Amino acid sequence: MGLRIRHWQYGLLLGTAFIGGAVIGPNLGLLTRALAQGASHGDMYEMLKIFGDVMERVRAEYVDPVDDKELIENAINGVLTGLDPHSSYMNAKAFKDMQIQTKGEFGGLGIEVSEDKGMIKVVSPIDDTPAARAGIKPGDYITALNGKTVIGLSLNDAVDRMRGPPNSKIVLTIKRQNVDKPIEVPLIRETIRIQVVKSRPEPHDIGYVRLSQFTEQADSGIRQAIKKLRDQNGGKLKGLVLDLRNNPGGLLDQAVAVSSDFISQGEIVSTRARHPEDSQRWDAKGDDILHGAPLVVLINGGSASASEIVSGALQDHRRAVLLGTRSFGKGSVQTVIPLPGNSAMRLTTARYYTPSGRSIQALGITPDVRVQESREAPQSFGGEHEADYNRVLSNEGGTGAQALPPRTDLPAIAKQIPDKPPENFPKLDLAKPDQTDFQLQQALAVVDAMVAQQSASAN
Repeated sequence: MGLRIRHWQYGLLLGTAFIGGAVIGPNLGLLTRALAQGASHGDMYEMLKIFGDVMERVRAEYVDPVDDKELIENAINGVLTGLDPHSSYMNAKAFKDMQIQTKGEFGGLGIEVSEDKGMIKVVSPIDDTPAARAGIKPGDYITALNGKTVIGLSLNDAVDRMRGPPNSKIVLTIKRQNVDKPIEVPLIRETIRIQVVKSRPEPHDIGYVRLSQFTEQADSGIRQAIKKLRDQNGGKLKGLVLDLRNNPGGLLDQAVAVSSDFISQGEIVSTRARHPEDSQRWDAKGDDILHGAPLVVLINGGSASASEIVSGALQDHRRAVLLGTRSFGKGSVQTVIPLPGNSAMRLTTARYYTPSGRSIQALGITPDVRVQESREAPQSFGGEHEADYNRVLSNEGGTGAQALPPRTDLPAIAKQIPDKPPENFPKLDLAKPDQTDFQLQQALAVVDAMVAQQSASAN
């Protein structure tokens, strides 16, 4: 049975805080000969021989004794992390942590991180967690944990150190764009139970729903939130703002299901793999739970993977107006392949494409109405998108932005929306979103105009 047949496509994982006695001898020789026989390059045998020599020399002469299992795991992880930012090896603990994460409950700080140029970068804090309440921001770099540098730590090691028993303390040292001095952030660990969906009614029979992650509860949470909003509005729901900002992704089946909540038929997303027989397509399989009511989707640089699949599908089908800033650009598929000893490898196996054929990879989704969160220039320290990473997978095979003709269905107010807040606009306070969240204010203005436009067309 070939390796490709044994693939377990676990879903869209950003490769972040989900994670987080072999002895070199005769077996390596067998592996060397097997790979060398099938290699297309004549130096394969020689390189594997060098690998074996290096491992033996480390075991025999390194200044301190080394654990054989750890040595092999590091070697395996090096093979995978050298490919792209999202391929990696997960030992038994990391694999279990990933499975717990996708169920929506795990221990720690509630922070999504990735490795970037040897540093630990914050992708986004998770709502209502110690990290979010302490003001950790997307784009921050974690430079030290409890005063000890993270230089030299793998992503898995850094995540392990950030996790710990509830009520235990940890101090993160942060490097932030436009801040000269390091920022020390004391945190108290908690058991993180993610409430992935939050909702509230807005004026004029409009609803607001925020989806913070695509866990197993995403689709059911969206449906419950829509029902609750209708009940709160006396059975009416004339329009909706769906907030996917700083949503780092999650499970593919949930991205398809959430898209199907608003698209009744047609393609949601497709994948193209190295082997054509492994390419796939997912279509809508539901009814529009809004019954055609106007929909505005909020996205930003922290919206990644599953968030981009949903926003890309809604945009291509002209089912929603996207407002905010360009998304992260994580358009690659990671297949989780279980390995002996309850470990697993996460391997990039395909690219994602929107219904119109656009590749999300390294480009992201461009909003229909561009609106910044603040007047400050977007963060640029180390970059904030997939394209800024080292060893990033290229964007190939897509139709490009030209696949979508210019929109002619936007309400007139869309042209009047400013791309940044006015002078002296209050700083974002999540406790007062309707007064301080400029992007949300503009989204509500657009959906109000869309409701009025739809009503006028019906008369």
